[in-house]
Amino acid sequence: MLEIIGFVLGFVYLWLELKASIYLWIVGAIMPAVYAVVYYDARLYADCGIQIYYILAALYGWIAWKMGSAKTLEVPITHTPRPVWSKAALTCAVCFGALAWVLTTFTDSDVPLSDAFTTALSIVGMWMLARKYVEQWLVWGTVDALYVALYLYKSLYFTAILYAVYTIIAIYGYQRWKSIAQANLCAKTSNK
Repeated sequence: MLEIIGFVLGFVYLWLELKASIYLWIVGAIMPAVYAVVYYDARLYADCGIQIYYILAALYGWIAWKMGSAKTLEVPITHTPRPVWSKAALTCAVCFGALAWVLTTFTDSDVPLSDAFTTALSIVGMWMLARKYVEQWLVWGTVDALYVALYLYKSLYFTAILYAVYTIIAIYGYQRWKSIAQANLCAKTSNK
């Protein structure tokens, strides 16, 4: 039952994310609480643990989107600055290494490397979403596709369906946010 509730909340979250609605952060704080239990029961401990990060990231995202800039009162959708990519890759690698070590050393997880990698990539993706970087959709599309296989393996069929839809929607989301970023850049250039 909890997986089905998480499944429904996941679609609401996705719809709000596509609209770039600040209310995605409210759903983004509720959905992880539900999925923490689902993932714990499935022995996906890193996925369970990242739910706490998602709750905190939802708070951060709400604040970051609310603060925005002085002119717009909202953070604009932009492309990821080049220096951010190396920091994101390093963060992902460090998180993966730490999580893989913890999962293989201290848990009975039967998928420690998959769980660690998808979780590390998700940490980066959530931070990029909070900063409203267009390329967060590329990160999420990749991690969502990997999650489909992981959740099918763990017999979390509703969640696998949700993440399959997320994977497809990531393509649309990327295109939509890319257009918005271009329009923001054009508007900024014309205002100078």
